[in-house]
Amino acid sequence: MSNWTDRIVSDRMAVDREFSDRVRASEFSNQEWGLIMTAVEFEIEDPGDPEQARIVPNTENLPQMMPELEKVGQAGPGGGAPQQDSGTGVLDAVRGALGLGDDDSEDRLDAAERLVGEYATELQTRLENDGKWTDVRETYHDEER
Repeated sequence: MSNWTDRIVSDRMAVDREFSDRVRASEFSNQEWGLIMTAVEFEIEDPGDPEQARIVPNTENLPQMMPELEKVGQAGPGGGAPQQDSGTGVLDAVRGALGLGDDDSEDRLDAAERLVGEYATELQTRLENDGKWTDVRETYHDEER
């Protein structure tokens, strides 16, 4: 963990609590959201420009996490045994082998990226409102040099 992220641990925890309603209203379970967040790293874009600087999520690892989300989504309540297979597993495997992606997977990836973007905005807003943004931005800028 870098120095700038060390400085915002308590802010992240507060945003996690505040953001839980949005996660519940989304298509993702809390367990799925946890997996999504493990695949995302936050960066500050344009840290040297106080007017343009903003927290952005680096979601390049998110596509690799999506199969894990599907496994979690197929688990029964409480993460138990998988729910009844609809019988399309073989067809899905053939489609995947032919490069005929699943639109639902793309939609879920888009939804995850949107939700993570909203989270980043909430985090930055919190830092700004608490008077911490300048310090965090400058620390990130110094680390980037």
